[in-house]
Amino acid sequence: MIRLERVSKTYEETRAEALREVSFRMKAGEFVLLTGESGSGKTTLLKLLLREILPEQGRILVNGRCLHEMGQKQIPYYRRTVGMIWQDCKLIEDRTVYDNVLLARRIAGSGRVDAQRQVGCVMAALGLERLFRRYPAELSGGEKQKVCLARALVNHPRILLADEPTGRLDSESSDEVTGLLAQMNKRGMTILMAAHETYRAVPCAHRVIRLEKGRIVSDSETTEYGAG
Repeated sequence: MIRLERVSKTYEETRAEALREVSFRMKAGEFVLLTGESGSGKTTLLKLLLREILPEQGRILVNGRCLHEMGQKQIPYYRRTVGMIWQDCKLIEDRTVYDNVLLARRIAGSGRVDAQRQVGCVMAALGLERLFRRYPAELSGGEKQKVCLARALVNHPRILLADEPTGRLDSESSDEVTGLLAQMNKRGMTILMAAHETYRAVPCAHRVIRLEKGRIVSDSETTEYGAG
């Protein structure tokens, strides 16, 4: 489903090399944990998969499509198949939780009635009905991340990317968020999750890929997955 072939990325402004000849594959339905210290290239890799930036070298293929060859008009349609959860949530502060999630569905081209139905379904599935009319400033960190997850799922993506979604959460909220991701994965969703610390997320993952200074230094199955 996802294939990177000798991908390298350098930021022109700083000449900092973010990724260097990175290659790996992910099968449909895998849950892969991407780990490494800050600055190791995790966020850059996710931005490449979201087609926010392009590599200088190498190829990235998702569902057989080369992202580098994708035209500008195709990018919005591609992104509807990929959900994204950012660490800082990026919620619109002057809109309610409900409207934040609804907007994601509407931007994807859904009619109002269908969008309202889908938002209701996804928020009910995540247990967020009580937050419908609240604003982001009224939410805890864990609640914000659940809303971000709802926003990412409302368009039924085949792939979910998560950039350290538990990095700012307490242990209880972190477990709740990773538990929800594990549920989505069991239903067939392909998940690539970046994490600075791995101990809470590893039981949910099939593989752990570790980056150091833009290079993959290890790629291994977790004990639980390998035993299965």
